Amino acid sequence: MTQHLAGMIIPTFTPMRTDGSLDPDAIDKLAAALVDDGADGAFVCGSTGESVSLTIPERIESAQRWRASVGENVPVIVHVGNSCLDDCRTLAAHAQKIGASAVAAMAPCFFKPATVEDLALFCAEIASAAPELPFYFYHMPARTGVNLPMVDFLKAASGRIPNLAGIKFTSNDLMDLGRCLRFDGGRFNILSGCDEILLAGLATGATGAVGTTFNFAFGLYRRIFTAFQSGDMTAAQDAQAKSRELIAVLSRFGGLSACKAAMKIIGLDCGPVRLPLRNLSDKQCDVLRVELERIGFFDLRKAQRP
Repeated sequence: MTQHLAGMIIPTFTPMRTDGSLDPDAIDKLAAALVDDGADGAFVCGSTGESVSLTIPERIESAQRWRASVGENVPVIVHVGNSCLDDCRTLAAHAQKIGASAVAAMAPCFFKPATVEDLALFCAEIASAAPELPFYFYHMPARTGVNLPMVDFLKAASGRIPNLAGIKFTSNDLMDLGRCLRFDGGRFNILSGCDEILLAGLATGATGAVGTTFNFAFGLYRRIFTAFQSGDMTAAQDAQAKSRELIAVLSRFGGLSACKAAMKIIGLDCGPVRLPLRNLSDKQCDVLRVELERIGFFDLRKAQRP
């Protein structure tokens, strides 16, 4: 088992060609940018990577390319969650085979687990397919519709999953986050997953975070981390306020679709999103650029290097 993950972990986009097919060659450029930013890890094929819109062979190819492209010094967590348990196990076994650092899985979101015991049993089956890797549950109730108390999941899963490492906690329930961080003496690795409340997550006790907007605003979030760690709460709050404005703009333009558009604007084109998501039109992209300029986004990017 590896040590707890900490710092800033980037959830990667899955690059697509204009026809919507996977573009694995584009991963090399994205990986180089991630390494250049100084990311503390890569979270591959998660919600940012449109995992549930990819085929199993595409997810396998994407994970393998990311693992090779970022190099051995960057931890790679591969998301292997799916509604089909056998597919999850296949992806987990592959992640172990290619030398991933850990695997993660979100809850199935059509036939949903009704209790934490049901969820723990589902996750145990996945984790057993990659017994040499740490396993993280990916808690994202806004998307999966599975909103069970995570502290109760830890209680139910800790005795069933020998390689349980922790939770990628993408929820604004800070009470549950805090209880997970303190559970069993704090032995589980709980990663904060909501960019807009990163500072609150750090104040609650998280030491690591996974955030989509880290991809194109890494320096802004590094400022939150470093200001918090140095005790400069005014600077940390100011940076978090800028993050909220950035996310508010992106949300008005369609969330993930806008994030991929922002990547193109900064010169890291990831291609289109897949249906049922819709791509921004050229006009919408122009307006998005203007809105990003209005909130000072490009000045933030210029200043993102330490």
